[in-house]
Amino acid sequence: MIYSSELIKGTLKTIILKQLENNKRMYGYEITQRVKELTFDRIQITEGALYPTLHTLEAEGLVTTETEYIGKRMRKYYSLSPEGKSKIDEKVSELADFMNTMRFLLDIKTQAV
Repeated sequence: MIYSSELIKGTLKTIILKQLENNKRMYGYEITQRVKELTFDRIQITEGALYPTLHTLEAEGLVTTETEYIGKRMRKYYSLSPEGKSKIDEKVSELADFMNTMRFLLDIKTQAV
């Protein structure tokens, strides 16, 4: 089962920040593939969702970019900024609390994935 883009949209910033925390520096396609791999294809992030979110994170000062040339191709790498590093725990905690609230609200018993 692939999760709907509607569900992913509200969690995308946190997903990206967490991947950057775990991997230090990543380019866009690498982020999408890593998330796909970790979720056994359940979460598939499109370029149309990824890049606007990365640009927003950069504008918010949570992510920094670095451009590198690989042969003739330019690759843009993303990393957590110092502010992003200090914000990641807060974003993950907020999402975890939200998920617990939804479990309660929808009367969902905890299940193994």
